[in-house]
Amino acid sequence: MTVSSAVGASAVARAVGIETKFSDLRGGEIQFLPQRIAVIGQGATASTYATTKRQVTSALEAGQLYGFGSPVHLALRQLLPANGDGVGSIPVTVYPLEDDGSGVASAGDITPSGAPTMAQSYQVKINNILSEAFVVAAADTVAAIVTAMTTAINAVVDMPVVASDDTTEVGIASKWKGASANDIVIEIVSPATAEISFAITQPVSGATNPEIDDALAQVGDIWETLILNCFEIADTTTLTTYNTFGVGRWGALTHKPCVVFTGVNDTTVAAAIAVSDARKTDRVNAQLVAPGSNDLPLVIAARQLARIAVVANSNPPRDYGSQDASGIVPGVDGDQWTYLDRDQAVKAGSSTIEVKDSVVNISDVVTFYHPDGDPTPAYRYVVDIIKLQNILYNMALIFNTAEWDGAPLIPDDQPTTNRAAKQPKAAKAEIAAMLDSLGGNAIISDPKTAKANTVAEISATNPKRLDISLVVQLSGNVNIISADLNFGFFFG
Repeated sequence: MTVSSAVGASAVARAVGIETKFSDLRGGEIQFLPQRIAVIGQGATASTYATTKRQVTSALEAGQLYGFGSPVHLALRQLLPANGDGVGSIPVTVYPLEDDGSGVASAGDITPSGAPTMAQSYQVKINNILSEAFVVAAADTVAAIVTAMTTAINAVVDMPVVASDDTTEVGIASKWKGASANDIVIEIVSPATAEISFAITQPVSGATNPEIDDALAQVGDIWETLILNCFEIADTTTLTTYNTFGVGRWGALTHKPCVVFTGVNDTTVAAAIAVSDARKTDRVNAQLVAPGSNDLPLVIAARQLARIAVVANSNPPRDYGSQDASGIVPGVDGDQWTYLDRDQAVKAGSSTIEVKDSVVNISDVVTFYHPDGDPTPAYRYVVDIIKLQNILYNMALIFNTAEWDGAPLIPDDQPTTNRAAKQPKAAKAEIAAMLDSLGGNAIISDPKTAKANTVAEISATNPKRLDISLVVQLSGNVNIISADLNFGFFFG
C-alpha cells in the first residue's frame, strides 16, 4: 500500500490535496547524448580577448571576438559557416588561447619579376583562400606590383596572414605565433600567358605553440564530447596533454569521455602515420586527413568534424563513411591513397578519406588506439566511442537522480509500503528497459543476452551500496562488403 504525500500525514481537518508532479513516462526509451564541440586554439596576435571559454554561434562572431584569419576563426568558418552548412544547433564552445610568451610568427615573402607589356589579372592564394584580384598594367614596376599585391591580400579579412609592402617584395607574416603557423602555403593564380613570375618563400620560423592546460581546466563537469585541436599533429606534447585529460574523462566518477581531432595533410601514408603509429594506446586522439591538400590542418579537421558531429548527434550508431566534406580542397589525384594505403593507415591509427568527383568524402574515422597483437582494438573506431558515450549517458539518466539518490534499499523479497524504497530488481528492470531501447536504436546488439547477464545486488559489506554489473555488445557497422560473383555461359 502506498501513502500519498499531498496532505501531511498528521493533518485531521477536511481537505482535498492534489500534488502535481512530472512523471517520466518514456518507459525506458533512451535519449541520444547531445553532442558538444570544443574548439581549442589561438586568436590573432593583434586582437585582444578574454581567455575564458565562450559559446559562439557563427564564424562572424568568432572573427569579431578573436580576430579574422586566426585559427579559431578559420575553424569556425568550417563548423558554423555563413551558408548554414555546418553543425546547426550543436553547441560550439571556444576555449581561446593567447600566443606563448616566447612564440614566433611564421614569415615568408613573394618577389615578382618581369616586364609587363599588357594588363593582366592575378590572385594570391593562401591555404586555398583567394585574395582580391590585382591587375598588373603594362610597364608597371616591381614596386607597383608589390603595392597592388599587398593591398589585394590584406583586403580579404579571412586570410591567415598579414602582407607588408617591402618595395621589392611582399612580406608575409602569420596572424598568430607558433609552430602551427608553418602550415601556411602561398600560391599564385596566374593567367596562362603570364608575363610576371613570382618567387615564393613559404612561411617558416613559426615556433612555440601555447600550452593548453588552462583551457582544459575550464571544461569542468560539462560534457564536451568532441574537441578540435587547432595545432599541428607534430606537436606531440599537446597530444599527450589531451590524452592525459581524456583518459581522466573515462574515469568511473567522471564518465564523460571525449575524442580530440587534429588535421593532417601529409601526402604519403608513411608521413601521415608517423605520430599515430607511435601512440598505440592513445584512445583519446584521432587525426582527420586530406592527403596533399593545401588547406590548413585545422581546417581539414574542422570541416570533417562538422559532418561527424551531426551524424553522432542525430544517429549515434551510424558510422561516417561517404559523408562529403565539401569545403576542403583535395590534393591532386596522384596524392590520394589507394585501398592498400588506407588499410595500412587505419591499422596504424589514422583516419582516411576518399575523393569522389573532386569532393573529399570521409571514410574510416579512428583513434590512434591499436595495441600490438590486437586485431580488433576496442577503442579503434570513433563511432564505437560515441555508442559508449550514449550508454554512459543513459545509465546516468537513470541512476544520477533524486529518485535513486538516498532511497531506502531493501532485498528483492522484502515487501514494503514505502514507495520511495528501491530493490535490486528495480535497478535490473530499469536497465532492461534501457537495453531494449539501446537495441531498438541499433546502438547494441543482442539486448536479450545483455539483460540475462545483468546483475544487481546489495553489497555484502556495505548495506548502503548497490552493485550493478552488465555486459553489452556494441552493434557493428557496414564498413566492408565482400561479395562473390560467379558467372557462366548459356548453352542452348
